[in-house]
Amino acid sequence: MVIEASGIMPDVEVGPDNTYLIDNKTFVSKDEVYGGYKCADRGMLLPIISEYTWSIEVRGFLYLVGLLYCFLGVAIIADIFMGAIEKITSKTRKVYLTSEKEEEPEVIEVRIWSDAVANLTLMALGSSAPEILLAIIEVIANRFEAGALGPGTIVGSAAFNLFVISAVCVVSIPNGESRRIKDIKVFAVTAVFSIVAYLWLVIILKAITPDEVTVWEAAVTLLMFPLLVLLAWLAEKNFCGVPNKTDTSKQIELGNFQPADKFIRDRQYFRDGRLDRDGLVAFIKEVKNYPGLTDEDAAVLAASKLVESQSHSRMWYRVGAVRNMTGGRKTQPQLSTKLKQVYNAINEHPEAPNLGEVPQVKPHQNAIIDFHAGSCAVMEDIGKFKVALCRSGRLDNRVSVRVETIDGTATEEQDYVPINEVITFDPEETEKLVEVEIINDNQWEPDEEFFLKISLLMNSEEREGVQLGRISIMEITILNDDEPGVVMFQKRGFLVKESIGNAVIPVVRKNGADGEITVKWRTIDKTALNGRDFTGGEGVLTFKHTEIEQSIEIPIIDDMTPEKDEHFEIELLDPTGGAKIGQINRTAVTITNDDDFNNVLNNMMKMTNANIHAMQVHHETYVSQIKDALNVNGGDIENATAGDYVLHFLTFGWKIVFSLVPPPSLLGGWLCFFISLACIGVLTAIIGDLASIFGCLVNLDDAITAITFVALGTSLPDTFASRAAAMQEKYADNAVGNVTGSNSVNVFLGLGLPWLIASIYHAAKGSKFIVQAGSLGFSVGLFSGLSIVTIALLMARRIFGVFGKAELGGPTGAKIFSGIFMIMLWFIYVLLSAFQVTGYFSF
Repeated sequence: MVIEASGIMPDVEVGPDNTYLIDNKTFVSKDEVYGGYKCADRGMLLPIISEYTWSIEVRGFLYLVGLLYCFLGVAIIADIFMGAIEKITSKTRKVYLTSEKEEEPEVIEVRIWSDAVANLTLMALGSSAPEILLAIIEVIANRFEAGALGPGTIVGSAAFNLFVISAVCVVSIPNGESRRIKDIKVFAVTAVFSIVAYLWLVIILKAITPDEVTVWEAAVTLLMFPLLVLLAWLAEKNFCGVPNKTDTSKQIELGNFQPADKFIRDRQYFRDGRLDRDGLVAFIKEVKNYPGLTDEDAAVLAASKLVESQSHSRMWYRVGAVRNMTGGRKTQPQLSTKLKQVYNAINEHPEAPNLGEVPQVKPHQNAIIDFHAGSCAVMEDIGKFKVALCRSGRLDNRVSVRVETIDGTATEEQDYVPINEVITFDPEETEKLVEVEIINDNQWEPDEEFFLKISLLMNSEEREGVQLGRISIMEITILNDDEPGVVMFQKRGFLVKESIGNAVIPVVRKNGADGEITVKWRTIDKTALNGRDFTGGEGVLTFKHTEIEQSIEIPIIDDMTPEKDEHFEIELLDPTGGAKIGQINRTAVTITNDDDFNNVLNNMMKMTNANIHAMQVHHETYVSQIKDALNVNGGDIENATAGDYVLHFLTFGWKIVFSLVPPPSLLGGWLCFFISLACIGVLTAIIGDLASIFGCLVNLDDAITAITFVALGTSLPDTFASRAAAMQEKYADNAVGNVTGSNSVNVFLGLGLPWLIASIYHAAKGSKFIVQAGSLGFSVGLFSGLSIVTIALLMARRIFGVFGKAELGGPTGAKIFSGIFMIMLWFIYVLLSAFQVTGYFSF
């Protein structure tokens, strides 16, 4: 008889006395064949080539690297899988609301899927698919016999999720802030089920039918999954218990729609929760308080603010975490250093956390503190100068704010003396002066800028009765005074309406302001003609000593006849006084019809919408999917970091392979869903082989390998996702609220389904499906006890003031204590489980 060895060994023929004939040459014993090739029979698919001559050390290292690399592959295909889920769960239906115009009712689109149902079905499957599929594949590969790797991974992953992820979320909240679980009823249901699920495993493995799982036990385990979903849905709908002050059912029906928030309305130009025209105008007015921002900058800021203001699922954060780990396209717009400062300043308006109309200040309730101007320019040799902080509104109280400097192109200690001080206004005091000192190094440098920023103090008592005004950040430009400078236009093009009267074109002097200089200008006809469309010609601009800006005024002729856009150019030439012409020595002025001027705003809306569209978690076409796979940071090279390049290089192979998966836009996302799930299944089978063989090579039991290496590898993306959700969301639901639900689903699907299949198979054969309680029973029992302690701690944090009455964050000391305590619970779980497996004690 010839035995095919599937690439592991050459063809082997059985010889006398149970020996083996290899290549018709030598008889050796079975022990000699497999004893020198350790762990060759542990995998279902691996090894694929003969490793007979490799050392155990080399094999162990390669299998560990392969295991880690496959974890990255699973994370990437899970990203695509999550995109399919997002496409499926984002299906909407139209809801008609009354509006001011009776004949035109307002139409909004709301999600069909309930949040609780989506979180416990598709989204839980998306985040737990590797663990669930590993358990299913292991049972099938073992010919419907129980294994240790799959169940161990499920319990180990649950322990890591509950103990470590909760600890990370608790301590990640910024000092002075806290996060509470909003939908506490749904959390209560999932928390109870997460404990019942593992206690149920102990009962069936140790009490009812020790070391055996029957068909009815497996069926009950699986049926707990739809029961969990039903009860969570009922809790979300508030069918039982004391009614909420607000009608929860209506809130669920309308999803996250808030009619007062103009940026969440469904409008003509933007759909599915994107901004509308009025909201964009309001936001642009707010942004324009900060100098030097282009229309593109404003569009990026609007997209960032809109993304922040919208409610996101745990899946959105998980996709973002995976892309950060793999150098992929980010789920949030990338801001430059300057835009981040402006964005942070906008966010610090206590009355304007979201998009919409700029709020009215409350002069009789709060003192309002802001700068006297949004920007100023000073000479490098000015030394010290004063900047005024103005107070308006309420004047009868004593208030304090913090003023600090922020680097721009100018850096502290080299270009200016840093400031970080508390400014206090006494009652009836309306102005305070802050002294700023510029360092003059007597060397030529280009013009540089830094920022002064006002912020509220951290102590809640000191924040009462005071709010920031509209100008809470001030740009200070340091002008070089050692050179005559460079003269040029601010921009390469300007757009003006035909009825504007005079077009005012600014000319700036940079990199020096020493002495008096002049520069000539002249207009150049293009499609717009001098004398017919504008009054042009030539002239001279004179810059006095230290002057840095002059303007050219060109009269525009309004002929009241519709015509296409026309343009002319203005050129700078012949500078005097040692000055030079800068890079932008020519600018184009486009004259547009008044009716077409609204296209400027439309273009702004399109740019903002494009920024938002680029951040969506799923792809609409193969082209965009493959483009993202080929390029670092999804093609946004400008904002790619060195880490993005390294991670993109490491994961490039996986990205190319999985870019061939159909995009979620096909068949409503279901085609991508099933093909991605199949890919995860194949990778999970390989991970199971890698983990089993690696554990064998380093003499680790499968149960220990499962609760350490495999559990950590499959749970790391969830860790980063939960941390991001904890820091960015107003509530803790997406951070820790979904952990308990995911842990329950892991048991009901990850063990209930494969155990039901295996128990039916054995029942049909008249045999028993044996599941040794041993290490699994001990691990499950230990986790059940520690999980009760952890959930009790989270509830104590919610109730008692010493913890800040919130599950996450709160006072620094209590926050750190809670995090360390939960991390210690995880170490206790891992150590005691490992000791039991290795025989230090029995259970």
